Amino acid sequence: MVEVRLEEGDNLDWALKKFRRKVIRSGLFKDMKKRRFYEKPSAAKKRKAAAARRRNARARRRTR
Repeated sequence: MVEVRLEEGDNLDWALKKFRRKVIRSGLFKDMKKRRFYEKPSAAKKRKAAAARRRNARARRRTR
């Protein structure tokens, strides 16, 4: 859960900016976007496999 504590003289714009930054860093924003529309199980499997291929290729390039 993301939380921003405010004190008496804090600016609301500052708090919103800090809240937005924390939501993005925690991964909630990405998760919200991902769940916005239904994804078929076969499409999810294909997307995960493509991400794994990219990660592996990147790791192979780094080890050379």
